Amino acid sequence: MRAETELRRLIEVMERLRDPETGCPWDVAQSFATIAPYTIEEAYEVADTIEREAWDELPAELGDLLFQTIFHARIAEEAGLFDFADVARGIADKMIARHPHIFEGGEKPDWEALKAAERAARSETRVLDGVALGLPALTRAVKLQRRAARVGFDWPSTDQVLDKVAEEMAELVEARDEKAQADIAEEFGDLLFVMANLARHLDVDPEQALRAANAKFTRRFSFIEDALSKDGRTPAESSLEEMDGLWNDAKAAERATAT
Repeated sequence: MRAETELRRLIEVMERLRDPETGCPWDVAQSFATIAPYTIEEAYEVADTIEREAWDELPAELGDLLFQTIFHARIAEEAGLFDFADVARGIADKMIARHPHIFEGGEKPDWEALKAAERAARSETRVLDGVALGLPALTRAVKLQRRAARVGFDWPSTDQVLDKVAEEMAELVEARDEKAQADIAEEFGDLLFVMANLARHLDVDPEQALRAANAKFTRRFSFIEDALSKDGRTPAESSLEEMDGLWNDAKAAERATAT
């Protein structure tokens, strides 16, 4: 009951904010399109909080993400499209339909067949239909490749994917030396796409792997800054050679801590 009370309160807060006469001008001015980037941002902030295991921050971040759902639902209700109840009922119905062995005493379903039936119900007849355009590019690349793999369009081993990586790298070098910027960008995109495929073959989440690499870079560069600050200097007052040496010191310190 407490959850129902607080959810109702949040919906009422959204209604007040969107009131065209007494609400917040910024909230009133928003649309699906203008809010969508904030929805994506809030989802990433939830992921970041989990990555850092900052459990005390997670309720607030989940609240921000829930508010985005309430916001979209309110805009839709004002336009006569649907309301929050439709959103909640729809996802509950879908989860029950996907788990008949839990809710209805049936057999565990064939997940791929079930998803294919859902896509067919949405008139998604092509293999790649329904892979959301708004996904992060690396994640979407993996999903596109996974869909294609279901119908046999895939390399059978990582060796062939690695050969393709080498091929795309050579084409990028050629474009850098001989072609226009648009060609360089295209070849770079091809390389990223095949790297996403390699991640899939290695059972690696490319987004998570890149987030970990970003965190490692940040951690090691902070080590450089801290070391230089002891002499009253900043990275801009150092040299590449010195910073590279400190970078290696950071790596060594991490290895020592790990052991």
